[in-house]
Amino acid sequence: MNVVDLDLPGLKLVEPKVFGDARGQFLETWNDERYAAAGIPGPFVQDNLSRSRRNTVRGLHWQDPNPQGKLVSVVAGAVWDAVVDVRRESPTFGKWYGIELSAGNRRQLWVPAGFAHGFAVLSDFADFAYKVTARYSPKDERVLRWNDPAIGIDWKIDPAAAILSERDANATGLAAL
Repeated sequence: MNVVDLDLPGLKLVEPKVFGDARGQFLETWNDERYAAAGIPGPFVQDNLSRSRRNTVRGLHWQDPNPQGKLVSVVAGAVWDAVVDVRRESPTFGKWYGIELSAGNRRQLWVPAGFAHGFAVLSDFADFAYKVTARYSPKDERVLRWNDPAIGIDWKIDPAAAILSERDANATGLAAL
C-alpha cells in the first residue's frame, strides 16, 4: 500500500495494493500492523456502512468531547469526500481538503480526531464504509454547515440539487465554533 501525508496535519490518503485477474480483484482494507506503521492507529471499535443516492450530502460531522478517528472508503459508486480541520489550536483550523473516493480507485482516507467529515454522492448511489476508533455518541455529535462560505468547499455537485437531512440543513457555520 502507498500512504500519502496530506496538507492538513494527520490526514492521510491510503492507496491499497489491488490484485486483479480474470476472476476479479482482491485488496487488503485493514491490517493493524501495516496501518499502524503508516501512522494510522487502531483499535477500531465499530464499522459502519451507509447507502445514499446521487446528490446526497452527509456531513459535516464530528464528535466532541469523545472524538472518533475514521478510516473511510467507498464500496460501490463514487463520492466527493471532504474534511475540515476543527481543532481550534491548529494552524490549519477551518481549512478543508477534498478528494474523490470510489469503488474504482479503491482509495481510503484516514480522518483523525479533530476533523469534521462529510461526503457528496457523485454516482447514482454510493455505499460508503467507515471504521471508527470510538463508538457513536449522539450527545457528542457536532455538525458544521456543509456549504459555509467561510470554508468554501467545492462539493462537485450542484448545491441546489443537494439532498440533506434536516440536521445537516440547519447546522451552524465555522464562526460559531
